[in-house]
Amino acid sequence: MAKVLITGSAGFIGGYVVQELLERGHTVVGVDNYSKYGRVSHSYDSHPDYRFVEGDARDVELMTELVEDCDHFIAGAAMIGGISYFHTYAYDLLATNERIMAASCDAAISALRRGRLQKVTYLSSSMVFESTDHWPSKEGDERRVPPPLSSYGFQKLAVEYYARAAWDQYQLPYTIVRPFNCVGVGEGRALGEAEILSGNVKLAMSHVVPDLVQKVLKGQDPLCVLGDGTQVRHYTYGGDLARGIVTAMEHPAARNEDVNLSTAESTTVRELAELIWRKIKGPDVPLRLTHETPFEYDVQMRVPDVTKAREMLGFTATTSLETMLDEVVPWITQAVADGRL
Repeated sequence: MAKVLITGSAGFIGGYVVQELLERGHTVVGVDNYSKYGRVSHSYDSHPDYRFVEGDARDVELMTELVEDCDHFIAGAAMIGGISYFHTYAYDLLATNERIMAASCDAAISALRRGRLQKVTYLSSSMVFESTDHWPSKEGDERRVPPPLSSYGFQKLAVEYYARAAWDQYQLPYTIVRPFNCVGVGEGRALGEAEILSGNVKLAMSHVVPDLVQKVLKGQDPLCVLGDGTQVRHYTYGGDLARGIVTAMEHPAARNEDVNLSTAESTTVRELAELIWRKIKGPDVPLRLTHETPFEYDVQMRVPDVTKAREMLGFTATTSLETMLDEVVPWITQAVADGRL
């Protein structure tokens, strides 16, 4: 089994990835500075094969020290959030994430010269396809369609250029993974957030699923959605994404490749709202919707081609949206009761 360094280990997707790595028998070193949610705890914190280092992924010296005796490096650290988050922090996202990527690559290039590091697996985003005009989005389209308009989407595209440039110049092997619309537990209210209301409920600076759930739990009626509700997304369970990320890390066919990781199932925001409403309110309370002007970069269609993940990795996201909500709704209900949302 491998020794794996993962940055952003205390983050939303990172928590699922650490758990998946440990379940597969890997030794894991996690790095995070708790900048998004503050201090969090996980069930695996005391696992004998897990070591956590509180530190900043922009610290080249720290990153070089940690990665030099690792076989794999999952570069997951980033300032990241939902639609309201990356509008509010447009510059900070771009500047911070560029520094994280440069430090990550500098450390990995140094470790490669020492002979142990096998590969870096980079977490990109579905937002690299932000400006596409055709669907589904296939690997390679990100370099054929116009570049993303949002600073977040643009920076995630830059992550992919870092990966390829480090290979071109230093032969640092890579895999690029693009998660689509992660759904799961563990995402709370961001620290230092701006106050943004949707109807009478303060957004959690997160993603559409937790925000809709908390609105229903707090009694919002009619339920307020951004845009007309016809936006299409592919809501993918965090555990499935972690399985895909670790499979991509391990799989020899993924060397110097990029891959979309997503469910194949399309869901509109209105369909999502109806499902959440019924799960919390039951079948007898009618759903009424009201609509707000969407954010500038609220992409109307985000639909991946998942063929490559299935054929190259044997990966399929299998968890239904209904099953995801069975886990997420109780978690958010407790978070609202505790005042965390």
